[in-house]
Amino acid sequence: MVTKKISYKEAIAEVEEILAGIENEELDIDELSEKVRRVSFLLKYCKEKLLKTNEEVEKILGEMEE
Repeated sequence: MVTKKISYKEAIAEVEEILAGIENEELDIDELSEKVRRVSFLLKYCKEKLLKTNEEVEKILGEMEE
């Protein structure tokens, strides 16, 4: 679904933009399903990015203790 690699910050900004559109009822009913699907994808992407970053930080901290 993502054609280019996006940053965590860009993904969160897009989620916030879509949610604002939904809350303000700016989205047409024809767009709603697509936008909800996009938000779901972006949230999964962000979760994976956070988990990966956490693992990397834990590894680095573990190496520092050695």
